[in-house]
Amino acid sequence: MSNTLPPLPYAYNALEPYINEQIMTLHHTKHHQTYVNALNAAEAAYAKASTPKERIALQAALKFNGGGHINHSLFWKNLAPSAAAGKGNGGVLKDGPLKSAIEQVWGSLDALKKEFNTATLGIQGSGWGWLGYNTQTKRLEIATTPNQDPLLSLVPIIGVDIWEHAFYLQYLNVKPDYLNAIWNVINFEEAEARLVEASGNSKL
Repeated sequence: MSNTLPPLPYAYNALEPYINEQIMTLHHTKHHQTYVNALNAAEAAYAKASTPKERIALQAALKFNGGGHINHSLFWKNLAPSAAAGKGNGGVLKDGPLKSAIEQVWGSLDALKKEFNTATLGIQGSGWGWLGYNTQTKRLEIATTPNQDPLLSLVPIIGVDIWEHAFYLQYLNVKPDYLNAIWNVINFEEAEARLVEASGNSKL
């Protein structure tokens, strides 16, 4: 089945002033659409491939564009209009399973943000910063992946795109400013729903 570009759950300008309309429009309609188109082309070519060599040759395109589609589809839901800007619930972590799970590991949301941003800034080039759930240890962990690699070792709870196309038009090369700002539009309600689903238990 062909992959399609998912609609944003908010307007392109809804995340301002933290992520501006121009970035969101280009990021969604151009960058994500390109991953979708290229993934569909790679899948079609794979279906027609008649030899192992041909199928192996398509692995890189499937991984890159498939990861781009998976990661961005999660990323859009990860964000919400900001409470600090009086627009929505973005950036607000209420009492509940997610807050408890964060405090269990880091002590506070601010401590998580600091460690998350430090780890994500350590990415060489492009990639993603993740807050993930380890189904073995039943704890949250911070992880990073290069390029468009999806998070496979953990269940993704929050993902932050650190590709330049996600921030450069607004923050230029100052990645720390972007990472500090994005917490104002993180949809913690969506993240908590993912955590509850991953853990299979609303009473974490």
